[in-house]
Amino acid sequence: MSKINIFIIISYAMFMSSCASDVNMADKKFEISRGLNISHWLSQSDKRGSERENYVTEKDFEIISGLGFDHVRLPIDEEQMWNESGDKEPEAFKLLHSAINWSLENNLKIIVDLHVLRSHHFNRPDSRKLWEDISAQNNFIKYWKELSAELKKYPLDKLAYEPLNEAVSDNPDDWNRLINWVISEIRKLEPNRTIIMGSNNWQQVETFKDLKVPKNDGNIILSFHYYEPFLLTHYGASWTDLKDINIKINYPGQMVDTALYNKVDNEQLNSIKDRNGNFDKSTLDKNIYQAVEIAEKYGLKLYCGEFGCYPSTNIKLRQAWYKDLISIFNKYEIAWAHWNYKNDFPVVTEKLQPLNEIMNILIPNE
Repeated sequence: MSKINIFIIISYAMFMSSCASDVNMADKKFEISRGLNISHWLSQSDKRGSERENYVTEKDFEIISGLGFDHVRLPIDEEQMWNESGDKEPEAFKLLHSAINWSLENNLKIIVDLHVLRSHHFNRPDSRKLWEDISAQNNFIKYWKELSAELKKYPLDKLAYEPLNEAVSDNPDDWNRLINWVISEIRKLEPNRTIIMGSNNWQQVETFKDLKVPKNDGNIILSFHYYEPFLLTHYGASWTDLKDINIKINYPGQMVDTALYNKVDNEQLNSIKDRNGNFDKSTLDKNIYQAVEIAEKYGLKLYCGEFGCYPSTNIKLRQAWYKDLISIFNKYEIAWAHWNYKNDFPVVTEKLQPLNEIMNILIPNE
């Protein structure tokens, strides 16, 4: 056989091997079912140094896996990952890589969620620079290019990206332009990485109709967050206008009996009236179906990246709500991640023991 023929055969074999590799990479789907948010560690926290390092450790990932979850959603914040000059913070990135490796070692998949930017905070009306300043948008793109460079080595079926948590813009087109821009930039670097895409205004189901989804991209999962009825899920929550509430609430059924209105002051009354109503499983189902319908339209998987009920709510009411929500998720095959693991909406005690009154609903003993 001539040297030319040998060269042709070897070249063809290498080409076929490369094609097969590309197909295998494309076939590796990021599939998830039930997860937990590991919050207040690399996000929404002032902990630094050893305090931050010790707040979440490998043991936590072992516990989460042992409880029966199959993935974690990991919020990270710009102010922790990059300094004000835009340079990466080595210690924070080291912890990020540790979290990913601890996930993989414990058969957990992981979603890296860029949660809060210096130019955008979902709970601060004064923090909306992202929509007005092109330099803030360019920084956002830069951060995702750097995250991709750091994380592209991890398997496609084990790790996914969520470009931004709970975008809040007065104009849905602002978010559509930005999310599609960042997805297109990530696609240049990682064509087959799974990307979690939420809707505008806190990823509410009501805004799914306005979301512009990239065409012919099967590696996108659409995401919503669900905390309705808010009067139930945030009863007594310290960061809300319900922090001092003291009135009997119900679920399912009418949240607050209007006959009790004269027992609260006017400030509390306005908060209650705005959120009162009749809620049950059928109400939640009809509401969530707004997101289901859009996901079905695009042939994409649907994910509830956050839901939870604050511990100050009566446990019986919480259990009823959780049962209804999990039933709806199962009905529509919606993957989910509870907010959260061990902080403000915990599923474990301070000693990291499972809160069985909630865990037995989230993951029933099979």
